[in-house]
Amino acid sequence: MAALRNLSRNLMLPSHIPKSNSSLLRLPSRASPILFTCRGIASKLFIGGLSFYTSEQGLSDAFSKYGQVIEATIVTDRATDRSKGFGFVTYASEDEAENAILEMNGKPLNGRVIFVDYAKPRSSSRDMPIARGPPEPDS
Repeated sequence: MAALRNLSRNLMLPSHIPKSNSSLLRLPSRASPILFTCRGIASKLFIGGLSFYTSEQGLSDAFSKYGQVIEATIVTDRATDRSKGFGFVTYASEDEAENAILEMNGKPLNGRVIFVDYAKPRSSSRDMPIARGPPEPDS
């Protein structure tokens, strides 16, 4: 029982939820977005080959035919604020994302053929070695 109390304290359950065995089944409403992203319920798609004239609203409209679009973003160059030609669309469910891949991959959007696939997880910058100049000459 002590382990359950410690676990409920670690979850930061509000004080109005009883600290009993059933408290582990009920989670606070503020934890739901965390669970939403941690469990992988949402599916993020990579969209490549976008026209430079495609807007985020246009991307969202084109993909909303296949399900509930949570977010549509187009990656832009920081210096010029111009599209880099790719973006991401996040769906509420995996079935909707799969349907969008099947329907939109290889189809034209704003005059360009786009490529749609699941987005790969972002790798951390720690994976890249830091360049520190030319190697030391061996003596």
